[in-house]
Amino acid sequence: MMQTDTEAPVSVRGLTSAEVAERVARGQINDVPARSSRSTSEIVRGNVFTLFNGIIGVLFAIILVVGPIQDGLFGFVIIANAGIGIIQELRAKRTLDSLAVIGEARPKVRRDGVSVEVSTRDIVLDDIVEMAPGDKAVVDGVVTEAESLEVDESLLTGEADPVLKKPGDPVLSGSFVVSGGGTFRATKVGREAYAAQLAEEASRFTLVHSELRSGISKILKFCITLMIPAAIGLIISQLVVERADTFEAIRRMVAGIVVMVPEGLVLITSMAFAIGVIRLGRKQCLVQELPAIEGLARVDVVCLDKTGTLTEGGMDVTDLRLLRPAAAAGTTSGTTSGSGEAGGDARDGDESHVRAVLGALGASDTRPNASLKAIVEAYPASDGWRSTDALPFSSARKFSGARLADPDGAEATWLLGAPDVLLRDGDPQLEAVEELNRQGMRVLLLARSERALEELAARDGSGDPSRDVAPVALVVLDQRLRQEAPDTLRYFAEQNVDAKIISGDNAVSVGAVAAKLGLPGAESPVDARHLPDDPEEMAKAVERGSVFGRVSPQQKRDMVSALQTRGHNVAMTGDGVNDVLALKDADIGVSMGAGSEATKGVAQIVLMNNSFATLPSVVAEGRRVIGNIERVANLFLTKTVYSVFLAFAVIISQVPYPFLPRHMTLLSAFTIGIPAFFLALAPNIERARPHFVRRVLRLAVPFGLIAGVATFVSYLLARHHYGATSDTLTAETSAATLTLFLCAMGVLAIIARPYTWWRLGLLLTMGGGFLVVLVTPFLREFFALDLVGMTMPLVAVGIAGVALVLLEVSWRVVPRRFPDKPESLEERRAARRARREARSGG
Repeated sequence: MMQTDTEAPVSVRGLTSAEVAERVARGQINDVPARSSRSTSEIVRGNVFTLFNGIIGVLFAIILVVGPIQDGLFGFVIIANAGIGIIQELRAKRTLDSLAVIGEARPKVRRDGVSVEVSTRDIVLDDIVEMAPGDKAVVDGVVTEAESLEVDESLLTGEADPVLKKPGDPVLSGSFVVSGGGTFRATKVGREAYAAQLAEEASRFTLVHSELRSGISKILKFCITLMIPAAIGLIISQLVVERADTFEAIRRMVAGIVVMVPEGLVLITSMAFAIGVIRLGRKQCLVQELPAIEGLARVDVVCLDKTGTLTEGGMDVTDLRLLRPAAAAGTTSGTTSGSGEAGGDARDGDESHVRAVLGALGASDTRPNASLKAIVEAYPASDGWRSTDALPFSSARKFSGARLADPDGAEATWLLGAPDVLLRDGDPQLEAVEELNRQGMRVLLLARSERALEELAARDGSGDPSRDVAPVALVVLDQRLRQEAPDTLRYFAEQNVDAKIISGDNAVSVGAVAAKLGLPGAESPVDARHLPDDPEEMAKAVERGSVFGRVSPQQKRDMVSALQTRGHNVAMTGDGVNDVLALKDADIGVSMGAGSEATKGVAQIVLMNNSFATLPSVVAEGRRVIGNIERVANLFLTKTVYSVFLAFAVIISQVPYPFLPRHMTLLSAFTIGIPAFFLALAPNIERARPHFVRRVLRLAVPFGLIAGVATFVSYLLARHHYGATSDTLTAETSAATLTLFLCAMGVLAIIARPYTWWRLGLLLTMGGGFLVVLVTPFLREFFALDLVGMTMPLVAVGIAGVALVLLEVSWRVVPRRFPDKPESLEERRAARRARREARSGG
């Protein structure tokens, strides 16, 4: 009696709905949270409870006690900053979460005898999970079915060679299928799974190693180091100097401290990253690690996989060329030719027979790749053919095969793959193949072999497939080029980013495709099988070349490493399992949304729309974020330097601090806060450079000292001119404020270069805003500004003019005296180690 579905073993039918419900009730579910961003509470805490917000909050509370309220304006600015930061990061969170749901892995499991897609979190204990090439195991299990199932566990064990799995063998979460297929029963789910923690960390929107973030952290520590002694000295000096008016002393002490705090730098940095994520999200680009945006700005080499990146996934069979005419094909008993070929079949010269063989080969692979799918469409399977054994395609082998029985019962081993792998060097058929490759066509060889598939699949070299092979036909496929590819490659060339095509296909064919796309160097393709083994020599060859063919998965990884040893920041794009190792080791891994789960799992950026044209936007966004943060960091650090200088100058001179908090709020708003907001969001195509802190300090320190000295000189002259009494303090402060504003505007004018219409408009608007305050009685009184007479205001402007000249000289001379230092190989290696440790959970 035939067994019903419900009576079939679990390994065949899967769990029933009732069994699934029972396990859910027991909590035997894959409950590892898959978050793509920080939670709302973490975002609020991260933007509100910061060290500098704490400092500002205490100072604001002090001002609320001593008054007046206009001296507490800086407190409201902090509230606005925190609000802006929270709103922007929440927007970024929504964007990321929505894209993460779209790109989430949806494994297939068997339920009630039917294959269904489920969310990773919906897998339960004992589920039968199906696996195909590129699928990543999301839970631990034991193989129940295997069809030449090869699993790569390198992300877990570091072992590069795929492992052949048979029923009963274990499968670890985090591994992925290289070729073949099968099923496994989930034995450990949720946090019990081997790589559960790794998977959770890899899928989270992480804040892992970043030179920019660590650089800003160093800057903040530098600021705190300067602030502590300056603040203590300022408190003491102002209480001593203004002992007749304690509240006035406190207000001026607060003014001196609050201006030292670069609170906006953290906000602008977080906001720039968040808006970058939002902009990329609108282009259907999922950023899985925040530092990826920074890394994109540093990329100077992008390695491109041809299939699925430069070409569309689909192909078309354009020609079938028989190599064994019927009259000379031999007999079914077969003879071995003088060239060492296996015996043929008289029917091998019959096109209808060859079409039937191709159809049967296509039907023998339950998970065909793009080439085989095109063959299946062109040559549907014929009745009467059956497969008794199959060898799936592997990027390492470059061919697939099957043991086929025809309708008459005659069996033969058939291979389909790269002609230059299946044929010996010097074979006359290779000339025809080479000509087709020069036209940019993809060519596969259909051949008969007398050897067992198991022997051909051996990795120890004994399975040389070119022995005892009878070539039967060439299958010519046309690859569909992506329309946007030429413009994208042109963009990389304009931005001085070297594009290198690294493909497993024939080198000449890849070169022809690259030539059609206008890639420089496409006329000299390199066969990766002939690359030198010595790492240094390989590095030189990879650096010189632009197009590489017949590259194995391990070679892709080695080539990325070789470029890195030559000092390059490398981005790698790919969509197949053969790209996983290279994607993982590249500085930035970019996967197509339609790529395998394994590639999406290790990539930092996923192009959900599968559009190669998105890459320029991705690189441009990275450069915009990093370049602009460096600009605004100069503004904020200049303020810290001149405020610390003024604090120490006041302490030493034993004079009242020249400003009230409201003055510093006004100056910061017009010369730093508002301009920084616009500059941080402006276009910027300059490639990011290393040593962020050094570059910022080399300008901010001289700029801050020049502005501080000019301001203090103006203040001392004003005290001498007006008499230095309590009644003249407002006039003295106003003169110093005018000088400092003009100096700060000079710094802003330098940082804003090169000028565009909107940047000039920004400078004029900020200058106009300050002028409005000076000429409007209500605002002048509110901000306690009063320029008395003509002499001192003109002197203040003259001092500022000298400072502006010195600022210009510094801007031109300092970078030449202290040029950029290239990032050392050891620094690059340390940064890469930190990134990899963070990706693997530490």
